[in-house]
Amino acid sequence: MNPLRWLLVPPAWQALKKRYDLAQMHGASSLASWLHCLWCALGWALLRFESPGWQQIIARRRQLWPHISPERPQPLDLLRYLVQSLWLIITLPQDSSPRSQRLRVNAFQPLFRWRQRFYLWLDTLPQRVESQGTHARVERRLRQLSPLTRRLLFLTASLLAGLLALLCISQPFDLLTQFIFVLLLWSMAMVVKRVPGRLPTLMLIVLSLTVSCRYLWWRYTSTLNWDDPLSLTFGLLLIAAETYAWVVLVLGYFQTIWPLNRQPVSMPGPPESWPTVDLLIPTYNEPMSVVKPTIYAALGIDWPRDKLNIWLLDDGNRPAFREFAEAVGIGYVARATHEHAKAGNINNALRHHCRSDYVSIFDCDHVPTRSFLQMTMGWFMKDKKLAMLQTPHHFFSPDPFERNLGRFRRTPNEGSLFYGLVQDGNDTWDATFFCGSCALLRRDALDEIGGIAVETVTEDAHTSLRLHRKGHTSAYIRIPQAAGLATESLSAHIGQRIRWARGMVQIFRLDNPLFGKGLKLVQRLCYANAMLHFLSGIPRLIFLLSPLAFLLFHAYIIYAPALAIAIYVLPHMLHTSLTNSRIQGRWRHSFWSEVYETVLAWYIARPTTVALFNPHKGKFNVTAKGGLVEEQHLDWVITKPYIFLVLINLAGVLFAFWRMKYGPANEVLTVWVSLVWVLYNMVILGGAVAVSVEARQIREAHRVEIAMPAALGRSDGHMVPCTLRDYSDGGVGVELREANSLREGEKVTLLLRRGQQEFTFPCYVQRVFGHRAGIRLHELTTEQHIDFIQCTFARADTWALWQDGFPEDRPVQSLADIMVLGFKGYVRLAEYGPVPLRKLFRALTQLVRWLASFMPHGTGRTPAGRVVTEQS
Repeated sequence: MNPLRWLLVPPAWQALKKRYDLAQMHGASSLASWLHCLWCALGWALLRFESPGWQQIIARRRQLWPHISPERPQPLDLLRYLVQSLWLIITLPQDSSPRSQRLRVNAFQPLFRWRQRFYLWLDTLPQRVESQGTHARVERRLRQLSPLTRRLLFLTASLLAGLLALLCISQPFDLLTQFIFVLLLWSMAMVVKRVPGRLPTLMLIVLSLTVSCRYLWWRYTSTLNWDDPLSLTFGLLLIAAETYAWVVLVLGYFQTIWPLNRQPVSMPGPPESWPTVDLLIPTYNEPMSVVKPTIYAALGIDWPRDKLNIWLLDDGNRPAFREFAEAVGIGYVARATHEHAKAGNINNALRHHCRSDYVSIFDCDHVPTRSFLQMTMGWFMKDKKLAMLQTPHHFFSPDPFERNLGRFRRTPNEGSLFYGLVQDGNDTWDATFFCGSCALLRRDALDEIGGIAVETVTEDAHTSLRLHRKGHTSAYIRIPQAAGLATESLSAHIGQRIRWARGMVQIFRLDNPLFGKGLKLVQRLCYANAMLHFLSGIPRLIFLLSPLAFLLFHAYIIYAPALAIAIYVLPHMLHTSLTNSRIQGRWRHSFWSEVYETVLAWYIARPTTVALFNPHKGKFNVTAKGGLVEEQHLDWVITKPYIFLVLINLAGVLFAFWRMKYGPANEVLTVWVSLVWVLYNMVILGGAVAVSVEARQIREAHRVEIAMPAALGRSDGHMVPCTLRDYSDGGVGVELREANSLREGEKVTLLLRRGQQEFTFPCYVQRVFGHRAGIRLHELTTEQHIDFIQCTFARADTWALWQDGFPEDRPVQSLADIMVLGFKGYVRLAEYGPVPLRKLFRALTQLVRWLASFMPHGTGRTPAGRVVTEQS
């Protein structure tokens, strides 16, 4: 049948008329409705939509094209269909999972065959490598060699690799040769990244450093305009920032290449032979509600009672805290003067009260588990030179990034990288840092260095540096043995980071780890990287403003053709991202560092610069914990710098379009490169703005999710079995087997088990909703409160697996998340920003929404089975 004859059939006209009426009914414009009918008519006439393959596609159009509404068409929907179809052809999965079977349709199968063969080859590559056993054979043969032979072999290989890398880095290439070179290295990286093991990770690092070093060599030798002072000034600023980033990159690779993953060592001998421990809990202005759980958990630590002395170090001299300490039977220390803040508070207790063999320190909001001492003390018995053992700082409440962005337990938080990977890498080189809490120290080693360091505001890191200078060793166990409260507001979070940044730069000036006696080279490098990390403020601001030098001032910061810039810059960025994703993927998702550093950049730039020139300037500030955020609002004071940077980058966008229209024709590509850079910076700045919108925090007692069997006892003696789903210091949430089996206001008894012991707690039912119920603790005695904390927060296994719950990093998905986050920031500015700017940002967000409608969308399912997009 001639396809055009389809249009002459009356039912066809009726179907098109029905589509037109439906579109009109849903508010589509006449033009969009007519165009929609035209595309449908041509599709039925030319593509034979009545065929089974097309009918399968049409039946699943809401799943395959989730962002396009057939009831409310838009004039440019045809372009959206084409872009999304191409995306589906490239990205639809090829495995045999039910989701893949649902997404694939017969009409697309011929286009997938070339991908199937390629992905099958890549997927079977790791198994082929493991089946050959090459890695095991190489390691076995290396172990058979003598230590001297292994060292000579390592030095020879390093020398040859260095000479080869130097040749690859410094050899001048034309653009075509450079393109072929980076394409070859990228192809190697894409194959290597799929092979498991540490050797492929080392190969990725070598490839990344080769590309990055070649880029930096090219920048120094070929991209500075020495004839134009303005271009030279801006160019030198950018190349200085890039050099800083390269140094931090190299040191970061070195620091994290071989995480030790130290395991606990069992305690030898009977408990009667175990050493004595002073457990110190310093506090200053924190409320009693924050300090009580820590004290109660410390009282339940598994250690002989006569060998554990708990001290509450109250620098606030509060009578209520003295009475509380006496009531629960722990020591109380208060001093008349308050010099040196937390460090002075601890040193005062060490000098006048503490006499035990070991000292353990916990911040007053960090609740220790009962297993803390038995998990850590064994290493001190095994290694007599060990002076300090650190465990992670884990937080059961969301930090400002997680709370304000709604990413709690969905994305690793800002500290996950340090406690999940960096400290483990430091442990390999005997360079673990003392972090001020959740740590155990040997008393005689602490006395040897004069106690906790007081010369800087980061007394913890400075103390560990002094211990290492004296030849003592350190250790790190990456198993959370305590959990605390994260900072409640972005302003408090930034204030804490400012203190850390100032203190690390003070150490860099006053006790520079690169100089002086006592440290090994690897320790010097680890400490130097930690201190250089906090100097990132000015380089980050340079990256955010650099493309404006050309757009606003016509200054060539990179004096090279746009094509050369792309060929050198993009491989450097891609290899760095790929390698960091391989190394850090479990603890830091791609591109999130950009947001974290941007939020802090403006605020740490000044104090770190001042500390470089005047290290004694600045004072210790206490980080507030346990506060509330009554209403969602934009922190205008914090956001001012970000809005300024957004506006100046927006001016750069306008100048970019002006230069495209009125500037020299041979600069159009350079303008496009600068425009893409500016748009990326605006996405990151939008993310910083999104973080500044403080979400409501109306719970003073944060809830912790769990799955633990429990029971509720009613007044008539009947037991109601249930599952404990969450808990806080004031109550629990339970899941009932039968819906509405409790009444609101009913008094019940909560039964929990710890080991072989059972404990009961008086409660009342606060609310009931179906199978869920909220239970409020009621009139607990001190002993019952202690037992409740030890049954929940202080359980040995409470925090052990939390880090494992994060998904692996997917760089493309992370980039999409960051773009959506940046857009949300501008939506927040349109809602909460200053009145004069609201109209501007509303227009900007509408423009971005319209442009985003042409971008490909992922596919997914809601729990109820309804198809939705994966983008938030």
